[in-house]
Amino acid sequence: MDRSLTFLGIESSCDDSAAAVLRDGPAGTRILASVVRGQGRLHAAFGGVVPEIAARAHAETLDLCVEAALAESGLELTDLDGIAVTAGPGLIGGVLAGVMTAKGLAAATGRPLWGINHLAGHALTPRLTHDCAFPYLMLLVSGGHCQFLLVEGVDDFRRLGGTIDDAPGEAFDKVAKLLGLAQPGGPEVEREAADGDPRRFPLPRPLLDREGCDMSFSGLKTAVLRTRDGLVAGAGGLREGDRRDLCAAFQNAVADVLVEKSRRALAIYRTHAPESPSFAVAGGVAANGTIRARLQALCEREGVAFVAPPLALCTDNAAMIAWAGIERARIGLPPDPAIVARPRWPLDQSAAPMIGAGRKGAKA
Repeated sequence: MDRSLTFLGIESSCDDSAAAVLRDGPAGTRILASVVRGQGRLHAAFGGVVPEIAARAHAETLDLCVEAALAESGLELTDLDGIAVTAGPGLIGGVLAGVMTAKGLAAATGRPLWGINHLAGHALTPRLTHDCAFPYLMLLVSGGHCQFLLVEGVDDFRRLGGTIDDAPGEAFDKVAKLLGLAQPGGPEVEREAADGDPRRFPLPRPLLDREGCDMSFSGLKTAVLRTRDGLVAGAGGLREGDRRDLCAAFQNAVADVLVEKSRRALAIYRTHAPESPSFAVAGGVAANGTIRARLQALCEREGVAFVAPPLALCTDNAAMIAWAGIERARIGLPPDPAIVARPRWPLDQSAAPMIGAGRKGAKA
Protein backbone atom coordinates (compact mmCIF):
# COMPACT_ATOMS: atom_id res chain seq x y z
CA MET A 1 0.00 0.00 0.00
CA ASP A 2 2.01 2.94 -1.29
CA ARG A 3 -0.23 5.83 -0.27
CA SER A 4 -3.41 6.76 1.53
CA LEU A 5 -6.72 7.01 -0.31
CA THR A 6 -9.62 9.06 0.99
CA PHE A 7 -13.04 8.38 -0.54
CA LEU A 8 -16.53 9.80 -0.18
CA GLY A 9 -19.26 7.15 -0.32
CA ILE A 10 -22.94 7.79 -1.13
CA GLU A 11 -25.77 5.28 -0.59
CA SER A 12 -29.47 5.65 -1.48
CA SER A 13 -30.72 2.27 -2.72
CA CYS A 14 -33.77 1.98 -0.46
CA ASP A 15 -34.98 4.16 2.43
CA ASP A 16 -31.71 5.31 4.02
CA SER A 17 -29.85 8.37 2.73
CA ALA A 18 -26.19 7.99 3.67
CA ALA A 19 -22.78 9.54 3.12
CA ALA A 20 -19.41 8.55 4.58
CA VAL A 21 -15.75 9.47 4.37
CA LEU A 22 -13.20 6.65 4.56
CA ARG A 23 -9.40 6.79 4.60
CA ASP A 24 -7.23 3.77 3.86
CA GLY A 25 -3.45 3.87 4.11
CA PRO A 26 -0.30 2.48 5.67
CA ALA A 27 -1.62 3.29 9.14
CA GLY A 28 -4.79 1.28 8.54
CA THR A 29 -8.36 2.06 7.57
CA ARG A 30 -10.47 4.65 9.36
CA ILE A 31 -14.10 5.64 8.95
CA LEU A 32 -13.68 9.40 9.35
CA ALA A 33 -17.43 10.02 9.16
CA SER A 34 -20.61 8.04 8.58
CA VAL A 35 -24.00 9.75 8.33
CA VAL A 36 -27.24 7.79 7.86
CA ARG A 37 -30.64 9.45 7.77
CA GLY A 38 -33.55 7.04 7.76
CA GLN A 39 -37.03 7.61 6.38
CA GLY A 40 -39.03 5.47 8.78
CA ARG A 41 -41.28 8.34 9.83
CA LEU A 42 -42.20 9.12 6.21
CA HIS A 43 -43.27 5.54 5.41
CA ALA A 44 -44.77 4.51 8.77
CA ALA A 45 -48.39 5.16 7.78
CA PHE A 46 -48.08 2.97 4.68
CA GLY A 47 -46.75 -0.20 6.29
CA GLY A 48 -43.69 -0.28 4.04
CA VAL A 49 -41.40 1.73 1.81
CA VAL A 50 -43.15 3.88 -0.83
CA PRO A 51 -40.70 4.28 -3.74
CA GLU A 52 -41.87 7.76 -4.81
CA ILE A 53 -41.66 9.11 -1.27
CA ALA A 54 -38.23 7.52 -0.83
CA ALA A 55 -36.90 9.05 -4.05
CA ARG A 56 -38.09 12.55 -3.13
CA ALA A 57 -36.58 12.25 0.34
CA HIS A 58 -33.22 11.17 -1.10
CA ALA A 59 -33.22 14.12 -3.48
CA GLU A 60 -33.85 16.49 -0.57
CA THR A 61 -31.44 14.88 1.89
CA LEU A 62 -28.35 13.52 0.14
CA ASP A 63 -26.56 16.85 -0.20
CA LEU A 64 -27.13 17.48 3.52
CA CYS A 65 -25.70 14.03 4.31
CA VAL A 66 -22.59 14.77 2.24
CA GLU A 67 -22.20 18.15 3.92
CA ALA A 68 -22.54 16.58 7.39
CA ALA A 69 -20.06 13.79 6.58
CA LEU A 70 -17.45 16.24 5.33
CA ALA A 71 -17.94 18.44 8.39
CA GLU A 72 -17.59 15.42 10.71
CA SER A 73 -14.41 14.30 8.94
CA GLY A 74 -12.92 17.80 8.96
CA LEU A 75 -12.24 17.57 5.21
CA GLU A 76 -13.21 19.47 2.08
CA LEU A 77 -14.27 17.98 -1.24
CA THR A 78 -10.85 18.89 -2.60
CA ASP A 79 -9.22 16.60 0.00
CA LEU A 80 -10.86 13.54 -1.55
CA ASP A 81 -9.09 11.11 -3.85
CA GLY A 82 -12.31 9.66 -5.23
CA ILE A 83 -16.08 9.30 -4.94
CA ALA A 84 -18.05 6.04 -4.85
CA VAL A 85 -21.82 5.77 -5.17
CA THR A 86 -24.36 2.98 -5.14
CA ALA A 87 -25.44 2.57 -8.78
CA GLY A 88 -27.80 -0.37 -8.12
CA PRO A 89 -29.57 -2.61 -7.50
CA GLY A 90 -32.43 -0.96 -5.64
CA LEU A 91 -35.42 1.34 -5.94
CA ILE A 92 -34.60 3.17 -9.13
CA GLY A 93 -35.67 6.63 -7.98
CA GLY A 94 -33.41 6.51 -4.95
CA VAL A 95 -30.48 5.03 -6.86
CA LEU A 96 -30.86 7.74 -9.50
CA ALA A 97 -30.84 10.48 -6.83
CA GLY A 98 -27.55 9.14 -5.48
CA VAL A 99 -25.94 8.74 -8.89
CA MET A 100 -26.88 12.28 -9.95
CA THR A 101 -25.57 13.71 -6.67
CA ALA A 102 -22.27 11.87 -7.11
CA LYS A 103 -21.95 12.88 -10.76
CA GLY A 104 -22.47 16.52 -9.84
CA LEU A 105 -19.79 16.38 -7.15
CA ALA A 106 -17.35 14.59 -9.45
CA ALA A 107 -17.91 17.06 -12.25
CA ALA A 108 -17.47 20.05 -9.94
CA THR A 109 -14.28 18.76 -8.29
CA GLY A 110 -12.67 16.71 -11.04
CA ARG A 111 -12.48 13.72 -8.69
CA PRO A 112 -12.81 10.23 -10.23
CA LEU A 113 -16.14 8.45 -9.73
CA TRP A 114 -16.82 4.73 -9.24
CA GLY A 115 -20.28 3.15 -9.49
CA ILE A 116 -20.68 0.42 -6.86
CA ASN A 117 -23.01 -2.55 -6.73
CA HIS A 118 -24.86 -2.23 -3.42
CA LEU A 119 -24.50 -5.98 -2.83
CA ALA A 120 -20.75 -5.77 -3.42
CA GLY A 121 -20.62 -3.12 -0.71
CA HIS A 122 -22.14 -5.58 1.75
CA ALA A 123 -20.04 -8.47 0.46
CA LEU A 124 -16.75 -6.60 0.88
CA THR A 125 -17.53 -5.17 4.33
CA PRO A 126 -15.81 -8.12 6.13
CA ARG A 127 -12.55 -6.96 4.55
CA LEU A 128 -13.12 -3.48 5.97
CA THR A 129 -13.89 -4.70 9.49
CA HIS A 130 -11.94 -7.96 9.77
CA ASP A 131 -9.47 -7.94 6.84
CA CYS A 132 -10.91 -11.24 5.57
CA ALA A 133 -8.70 -13.04 3.06
CA PHE A 134 -10.14 -14.31 -0.21
CA PRO A 135 -11.94 -16.60 -0.68
CA TYR A 136 -14.60 -16.35 2.03
CA LEU A 137 -18.24 -17.34 2.19
CA MET A 138 -20.78 -14.55 2.56
CA LEU A 139 -24.43 -14.74 3.59
CA LEU A 140 -26.10 -11.50 2.59
CA VAL A 141 -29.41 -11.52 4.40
CA SER A 142 -31.41 -8.30 4.32
CA GLY A 143 -34.76 -6.73 3.55
CA GLY A 144 -34.56 -7.09 -0.20
CA HIS A 145 -31.90 -9.72 -0.81
CA CYS A 146 -30.77 -13.08 0.52
CA GLN A 147 -27.98 -15.06 -1.10
CA PHE A 148 -24.85 -17.06 -0.44
CA LEU A 149 -21.81 -15.63 -2.18
CA LEU A 150 -18.38 -17.14 -2.64
CA VAL A 151 -16.24 -13.99 -2.56
CA GLU A 152 -13.05 -14.74 -4.50
CA GLY A 153 -11.93 -11.21 -5.30
CA VAL A 154 -12.88 -7.54 -5.26
CA ASP A 155 -14.85 -8.05 -8.45
CA ASP A 156 -15.24 -11.84 -8.40
CA PHE A 157 -18.40 -13.26 -6.84
CA ARG A 158 -20.03 -16.65 -7.31
CA ARG A 159 -23.60 -17.11 -6.11
CA LEU A 160 -24.19 -20.50 -4.48
CA GLY A 161 -27.87 -19.97 -3.81
CA GLY A 162 -30.47 -17.44 -2.83
CA THR A 163 -34.12 -16.83 -2.12
CA ILE A 164 -36.52 -17.51 -4.98
CA ASP A 165 -39.22 -15.22 -3.56
CA ASP A 166 -39.41 -13.10 -0.41
CA ALA A 167 -36.12 -12.31 1.32
CA PRO A 168 -36.12 -12.94 5.10
CA GLY A 169 -36.30 -9.22 5.85
CA GLU A 170 -39.40 -8.89 3.69
CA ALA A 171 -40.93 -11.89 5.45
CA PHE A 172 -40.23 -10.38 8.87
CA ASP A 173 -41.85 -7.10 7.82
CA LYS A 174 -44.90 -8.81 6.34
CA VAL A 175 -45.37 -11.05 9.37
CA ALA A 176 -45.14 -8.01 11.63
CA LYS A 177 -47.86 -6.34 9.58
CA LEU A 178 -50.05 -9.45 9.75
CA LEU A 179 -49.74 -9.44 13.53
CA GLY A 180 -50.35 -5.73 14.01
CA LEU A 181 -46.77 -4.83 14.89
CA ALA A 182 -44.94 -1.65 13.93
CA GLN A 183 -42.50 -1.25 11.05
CA PRO A 184 -39.70 -2.03 10.45
CA GLY A 185 -40.91 -5.46 11.43
CA GLY A 186 -37.67 -7.32 12.14
CA PRO A 187 -36.90 -5.79 15.55
CA GLU A 188 -40.57 -5.95 16.56
CA VAL A 189 -40.91 -9.66 15.74
CA GLU A 190 -37.65 -10.41 17.55
CA ARG A 191 -38.83 -8.50 20.61
CA GLU A 192 -42.13 -10.42 20.72
CA ALA A 193 -40.38 -13.75 20.08
CA ALA A 194 -38.16 -13.31 23.13
CA ASP A 195 -41.10 -14.19 25.39
CA GLY A 196 -42.74 -16.75 23.11
CA ASP A 197 -42.72 -20.53 22.73
CA PRO A 198 -41.08 -21.43 19.38
CA ARG A 199 -42.42 -25.01 19.54
CA ARG A 200 -46.12 -24.25 19.89
CA PHE A 201 -46.92 -23.81 16.19
CA PRO A 202 -45.47 -26.33 13.67
CA LEU A 203 -44.61 -23.94 10.84
CA PRO A 204 -42.97 -25.27 7.64
CA ARG A 205 -39.27 -25.11 6.74
CA PRO A 206 -39.50 -24.48 2.96
CA LEU A 207 -37.08 -26.17 0.53
CA LEU A 208 -35.22 -28.16 3.18
CA ASP A 209 -36.38 -31.28 1.36
CA ARG A 210 -34.56 -30.16 -1.80
CA GLU A 211 -30.85 -30.19 -2.51
CA GLY A 212 -28.89 -27.00 -2.92
CA CYS A 213 -28.72 -23.61 -1.22
CA ASP A 214 -31.80 -21.88 -2.63
CA MET A 215 -34.37 -20.65 -0.12
CA SER A 216 -38.04 -19.66 -0.01
CA PHE A 217 -39.88 -17.69 2.66
CA SER A 218 -43.16 -16.78 0.96
CA GLY A 219 -44.87 -20.03 2.00
CA LEU A 220 -43.71 -19.57 5.59
CA LYS A 221 -45.32 -16.13 5.64
CA THR A 222 -48.56 -17.64 4.30
CA ALA A 223 -48.48 -20.31 7.03
CA VAL A 224 -48.26 -17.56 9.65
CA LEU A 225 -51.29 -15.87 8.05
CA ARG A 226 -53.36 -19.06 8.17
CA THR A 227 -52.33 -19.78 11.75
CA ARG A 228 -53.27 -16.24 12.77
CA ASP A 229 -56.67 -16.53 11.05
CA GLY A 230 -57.33 -19.80 12.85
CA LEU A 231 -56.50 -18.25 16.22
CA VAL A 232 -58.70 -15.23 15.52
CA ALA A 233 -61.62 -17.43 14.44
CA GLY A 234 -61.31 -19.62 17.51
CA ALA A 235 -60.86 -16.94 20.15
CA GLY A 236 -62.43 -13.87 18.54
CA GLY A 237 -59.09 -12.12 18.38
CA LEU A 238 -55.34 -12.53 18.67
CA ARG A 239 -54.20 -12.70 22.27
CA GLU A 240 -50.83 -11.35 23.37
CA GLY A 241 -49.50 -14.82 24.19
CA ASP A 242 -50.59 -16.13 20.79
CA ARG A 243 -48.75 -13.33 19.02
CA ARG A 244 -45.56 -13.94 21.00
CA ASP A 245 -45.64 -17.68 20.32
CA LEU A 246 -46.32 -17.12 16.63
CA CYS A 247 -43.41 -14.67 16.36
CA ALA A 248 -41.13 -17.14 18.12
CA ALA A 249 -42.21 -20.00 15.85
CA PHE A 250 -41.69 -17.88 12.73
CA GLN A 251 -38.26 -16.65 13.81
CA ASN A 252 -37.21 -20.20 14.70
CA ALA A 253 -38.33 -21.49 11.29
CA VAL A 254 -36.32 -18.78 9.48
CA ALA A 255 -33.28 -19.60 11.62
CA ASP A 256 -33.61 -23.33 10.90
CA VAL A 257 -33.68 -22.68 7.15
CA LEU A 258 -30.73 -20.28 7.22
CA VAL A 259 -28.63 -22.63 9.37
CA GLU A 260 -29.22 -25.70 7.21
CA LYS A 261 -28.67 -23.83 3.96
CA SER A 262 -25.52 -22.27 5.46
CA ARG A 263 -24.25 -25.76 6.33
CA ARG A 264 -24.70 -26.80 2.71
CA ALA A 265 -23.00 -23.64 1.43
CA LEU A 266 -20.07 -24.25 3.76
CA ALA A 267 -19.64 -27.74 2.31
CA ILE A 268 -19.34 -26.26 -1.18
CA TYR A 269 -17.01 -23.51 0.06
CA ARG A 270 -14.66 -26.04 1.66
CA THR A 271 -14.06 -27.68 -1.72
CA HIS A 272 -12.09 -24.56 -2.63
CA ALA A 273 -9.62 -25.40 0.16
CA PRO A 274 -9.36 -21.94 1.74
CA GLU A 275 -6.31 -21.51 3.97
CA SER A 276 -8.25 -19.49 6.54
CA PRO A 277 -11.92 -20.43 6.10
CA SER A 278 -14.31 -17.64 7.06
CA PHE A 279 -18.09 -17.33 6.98
CA ALA A 280 -19.37 -13.76 7.04
CA VAL A 281 -22.87 -12.38 7.44
CA ALA A 282 -24.21 -8.92 6.66
CA GLY A 283 -27.54 -7.24 6.03
CA GLY A 284 -30.27 -6.08 8.38
CA VAL A 285 -31.45 -9.57 9.33
CA ALA A 286 -27.92 -10.34 10.51
CA ALA A 287 -28.75 -8.03 13.42
CA ASN A 288 -31.27 -10.58 14.72
CA GLY A 289 -29.74 -12.01 17.88
CA THR A 290 -31.24 -15.50 17.57
CA ILE A 291 -30.23 -15.95 13.93
CA ARG A 292 -26.77 -14.52 14.59
CA ALA A 293 -26.20 -16.88 17.53
CA ARG A 294 -27.40 -19.93 15.59
CA LEU A 295 -25.07 -19.15 12.67
CA GLN A 296 -22.13 -18.57 15.01
CA ALA A 297 -22.78 -21.93 16.69
CA LEU A 298 -22.80 -23.60 13.27
CA CYS A 299 -19.41 -22.10 12.45
CA GLU A 300 -17.98 -23.30 15.76
CA ARG A 301 -19.13 -26.84 14.97
CA GLU A 302 -17.71 -26.62 11.45
CA GLY A 303 -14.37 -25.11 12.54
CA VAL A 304 -14.87 -21.97 10.45
CA ALA A 305 -14.27 -18.39 11.60
CA PHE A 306 -17.54 -16.49 12.03
CA VAL A 307 -17.36 -12.86 10.90
CA ALA A 308 -20.15 -10.42 11.67
CA PRO A 309 -19.44 -6.72 11.07
CA PRO A 310 -20.76 -4.23 13.65
CA LEU A 311 -24.52 -3.78 13.37
CA ALA A 312 -24.15 -0.25 11.97
CA LEU A 313 -22.20 -1.72 9.04
CA CYS A 314 -24.58 -4.65 8.52
CA THR A 315 -27.47 -2.40 7.55
CA ASP A 316 -27.37 0.05 4.63
CA ASN A 317 -24.57 2.60 5.01
CA ALA A 318 -22.18 4.60 2.86
CA ALA A 319 -18.94 3.50 4.53
CA MET A 320 -19.21 0.14 2.76
CA ILE A 321 -19.68 1.94 -0.56
CA ALA A 322 -16.59 4.13 0.02
CA TRP A 323 -14.63 0.99 0.96
CA ALA A 324 -15.74 -0.86 -2.18
CA GLY A 325 -14.58 2.14 -4.20
CA ILE A 326 -11.18 2.10 -2.52
CA GLU A 327 -10.87 -1.66 -3.11
CA ARG A 328 -11.59 -1.17 -6.82
CA ALA A 329 -9.14 1.71 -7.08
CA ARG A 330 -6.40 -0.32 -5.34
CA ILE A 331 -6.53 -3.09 -7.94
CA GLY A 332 -6.64 -0.69 -10.85
CA LEU A 333 -10.28 -0.95 -11.91
CA PRO A 334 -10.97 2.31 -13.77
CA PRO A 335 -13.49 4.95 -12.67
CA ASP A 336 -16.64 5.38 -14.73
CA PRO A 337 -17.98 8.95 -14.89
CA ALA A 338 -20.80 7.79 -17.21
CA ILE A 339 -22.35 5.32 -14.74
CA VAL A 340 -26.10 4.78 -14.92
CA ALA A 341 -28.61 3.86 -12.23
CA ARG A 342 -29.65 0.20 -12.38
CA PRO A 343 -32.67 -1.38 -10.64
CA ARG A 344 -31.19 -4.86 -11.22
CA TRP A 345 -27.50 -5.72 -11.12
CA PRO A 346 -26.46 -9.31 -10.36
CA LEU A 347 -23.04 -9.77 -8.78
CA ASP A 348 -22.60 -13.15 -10.44
CA GLN A 349 -23.13 -12.44 -14.13
CA SER A 350 -22.98 -16.15 -14.99
CA ALA A 351 -25.75 -17.22 -12.61
CA ALA A 352 -29.38 -17.49 -13.69
CA PRO A 353 -31.54 -14.59 -12.50
CA MET A 354 -33.32 -15.12 -9.21
CA ILE A 355 -37.11 -15.39 -9.45
CA GLY A 356 -39.32 -12.56 -8.25
CA ALA A 357 -38.77 -8.98 -7.16
CA GLY A 358 -38.85 -7.82 -3.57
CA ARG A 359 -40.87 -4.93 -2.19
CA LYS A 360 -37.71 -3.30 -0.87
CA GLY A 361 -35.65 -3.75 -4.02
CA ALA A 362 -35.05 -5.89 -7.07
CA LYS A 363 -33.58 -9.33 -6.68
CA ALA A 364 -30.10 -9.74 -8.09
